[in-house]
Amino acid sequence: MSSSLVVSQRYHRQELIPEIGREGQRRLREARVCIIGIGALGTHVADQLARAGAGFLRLVDRDVPELTNLQRQVLFDEADVESATPKAIAAARRLGAINHEVELEPVVDDVNPYNVERLISDVDVVIDGSDNFELRYLLNDASVKLGRPWIYGGVIATHGTTMTIIPGETPCLRCVFPEPPPPGAAPTCDTAGVLGPAVAVIGALQAVEAIKLLTGNRDARSRWLTSFDVWTHELVRIDLPARNPECPTCGLGRYEFLDRTLPTQTIQLCGRDAVQVVVHPRASLSFPALAERLSRSGEVSYNRYLMRFRAGAYELTIFPDGRAIVRGTTDPAEARSIYARYIGM
Repeated sequence: MSSSLVVSQRYHRQELIPEIGREGQRRLREARVCIIGIGALGTHVADQLARAGAGFLRLVDRDVPELTNLQRQVLFDEADVESATPKAIAAARRLGAINHEVELEPVVDDVNPYNVERLISDVDVVIDGSDNFELRYLLNDASVKLGRPWIYGGVIATHGTTMTIIPGETPCLRCVFPEPPPPGAAPTCDTAGVLGPAVAVIGALQAVEAIKLLTGNRDARSRWLTSFDVWTHELVRIDLPARNPECPTCGLGRYEFLDRTLPTQTIQLCGRDAVQVVVHPRASLSFPALAERLSRSGEVSYNRYLMRFRAGAYELTIFPDGRAIVRGTTDPAEARSIYARYIGM
């Protein structure tokens, strides 16, 4: 059987869709996509785009799979957890078995102001599979600066949200949400939980938005901030505002998150197996509210001066201004990840 016939059979049902057709499939085959974060959303989107025939996928993640990931992260299995295979590597291996025609580039790295532009500069679309707001605002800066469309997504508990951002055409993330929520203000999946089907729905919406852009159907993109709760089936579509000419990012061209040398400062504490995390701007944490959320994930105690939280091998000492000492690691990137996981940033 000829390779062209095999390709035609593989995508036949997709090419029957008038909005895609053979020309759209050709465009998909030539498309380049970067997925930042190969976790719950990232694995769902990567799986959909690989099966759809996207030509190139760059998979960026610094972590390894954990057993708790398997409930919602579809490209990993127990063997990946046992072998501590990095998520980017394990995902690429799985996707290569699904579709050998897709060029896969796994990148095991922590995304930061020093490397984000390099990671997205040569792609057509960027997918947000991250798990914290600090990284999303950094991604927004870099995408607007380089003119790269990106698709925001987030899921907590049974509820998810997504939005498509095209620099120069749509409002950017800071037009809609001028500042990220302060640390401790927003729940995380480690404190509020996350339902696998909610991830699947939002990941599918992100994937179809990418397919629209990559097949030349830009006019069909979503013009809303779309939220969906899979438990109640409540769908909310919020009309996006016009681009804000005073937006620091897309209006004034000030890339405040990208230009920060260290968006969140981390300092290794000598001889203490600990890293101090300092957030900017400083927060004003409500210890009772934070303790209520964290109590689902570990042991919590606090007084008016500080909070102690223990989860697994890590112990966090948290101060009212958002500063924290993360014990159990000497790796600044790991400390930021733990902080984002439980407190949020």
